[in-house]
Amino acid sequence: MSRIGKQPIDIPQGVDVKIDDHIVTVKGPKGTLSQQFLKQVNIEMQDNKIIVSISDKKDSNLHGLTRTLINNMVIGVTQGFEKSLEINGIGYKAQKQGKKLVLTLGYSHPVEVEEIDGITIDVPNQTSIIVKGIDKQLVGQVAADIREYKLPEPYKGKGIKYVGERIRRKEGKAGGKK
Repeated sequence: MSRIGKQPIDIPQGVDVKIDDHIVTVKGPKGTLSQQFLKQVNIEMQDNKIIVSISDKKDSNLHGLTRTLINNMVIGVTQGFEKSLEINGIGYKAQKQGKKLVLTLGYSHPVEVEEIDGITIDVPNQTSIIVKGIDKQLVGQVAADIREYKLPEPYKGKGIKYVGERIRRKEGKAGGKK
């Protein structure tokens, strides 16, 4: 059985949760999120807490997943999520022009990324990008899409990487000869 799925989800002050036929809608100070869940999982509200349960043991893999997704919705509408990226490389930089992120990554043209609804992209300096939003999955996907424009390479470490990500470095061609 899932240990995570058994834990109740506390609903903080200022957050409104509606459960209607396996559709959970969470409304808070930062926005509103809604998601539909499978019928095998029972979702109930008791004493300002959300309790997730299953009726059949074969559905135990959905137990913890459903509880975590609902918890991420509650955290998203209260605190929000963010992913930080950093750019390494000579001449590589990021700029914000209105609702567009313009990346100069050594290509013959600048790469332009449009902001999506519910996601804000901040550029505190030319070598760092911060993606913010209330939907954890969408924030992660947008950050991964930006990173994919120039993946970090293992020889010099040039490219876009997550803050705190370690790039395994390789020796060059001359490193093997002695």
